[in-house]
Amino acid sequence: MAGQNFLFVPGPTNVPARIQRAMMVPMEDHRSPKFPELALEVIQGLKKVFKTERGTPIVFPSSGTGCWEAALTNCLNVGDKVLASRFGQFSHLWIDMCQRLGFEVEIIDVEWGEGAPPDRYLAALQADKAHKIKAVLVCQNETATGVTSDVPAIRKAMDSAGHPALLFVDSVSALGSIDFRMDEWKVDVCVSGSQKGLMLPAGMGVTCVSEKALAARQTATHPRCYFDYMDMVKNNASGYFPYTPSIPMLYGMKEALKTIEEEGLENILARHAYLAGGVRAAVLEGWGLKLCAKDPKWYSDTVSAILVPEGFDAAKVIARAYARYNLSLGAGLSKVAGKVFRIGHLGDLNELMLMGAIAGAEMAMLDIGIPVKAGSGVAAASAYWRKNQDQARAAA
Repeated sequence: MAGQNFLFVPGPTNVPARIQRAMMVPMEDHRSPKFPELALEVIQGLKKVFKTERGTPIVFPSSGTGCWEAALTNCLNVGDKVLASRFGQFSHLWIDMCQRLGFEVEIIDVEWGEGAPPDRYLAALQADKAHKIKAVLVCQNETATGVTSDVPAIRKAMDSAGHPALLFVDSVSALGSIDFRMDEWKVDVCVSGSQKGLMLPAGMGVTCVSEKALAARQTATHPRCYFDYMDMVKNNASGYFPYTPSIPMLYGMKEALKTIEEEGLENILARHAYLAGGVRAAVLEGWGLKLCAKDPKWYSDTVSAILVPEGFDAAKVIARAYARYNLSLGAGLSKVAGKVFRIGHLGDLNELMLMGAIAGAEMAMLDIGIPVKAGSGVAAASAYWRKNQDQARAAA
């Protein structure tokens, strides 16, 4: 079928044309006297996205997974204990990495569809009288289930317990789309990536590190090399990198940060909430289906994981949408494979773009026999967005 592919997975997201153009640059000498202008502008610009004055942004040529590893190996010793909740595929994978790197993990298992439980974090931290737990891990937005957790509540639990552990937050599918506050929430390491709310191609791990985390790096003994924070910090201070950076990605990040600055970060967060409301209206009111997220307090503004009715295979919805309508939807992962399909609604988006995703998903469901009413999802989303136009204007 002619026309462009409709990309509505929760990452990689659509890359705006102006960012694509900014990346079309000839290669240059990354050791030249002029190069620091680019690098320092990107590093300083990221501080506004992380909402930090004291934190140190670092960009690695990697994915967010590389930044997971960097957080663990820079701040901890082999055999250290960490506390983490598991409520989706990506929180599970971070725990798996911890175990493979030789850390002891106290796991808080949570039903998939719920978020990180502050009360259980509090109980675990209060029970840790000897302060053996050295880091607390939480996924702000669990991409597999469309669940957003309350990071400030986790910080409150740590403070209530008087616990000195470091706080590591995975904000891969939240940063730049859902509110994140590095300094206010006293986050020690935030992990993210280029291919979500930052509207870039995949390939750049984006992280921010607190003063406390950098101090921990001075005494941490876990082996590290490529992901050593101090190699980055020392070189970045003068605008250089310890190894060859991706020059096109840095130019793309510079333009992405300009785009965010022009729209305004708070406007972007409001836009995501507004657009997500329309998608949820399509799912809940139009199609009469359920979300994987079990309670509105956990609804994600960047991705909706939609449960198909019993007896149907969500993978067939995804396959039909792609083959017939040139629409890419997110697959269900691990425990929810075949049970959900996901609509990513983050990054460079507006109502009419999302209408395409809703209409395509609806047609694909009808094609495989799921009994939704034709046009119901589009109608419900349209009604929501028209009713909430003041919210849209506030975000414009």
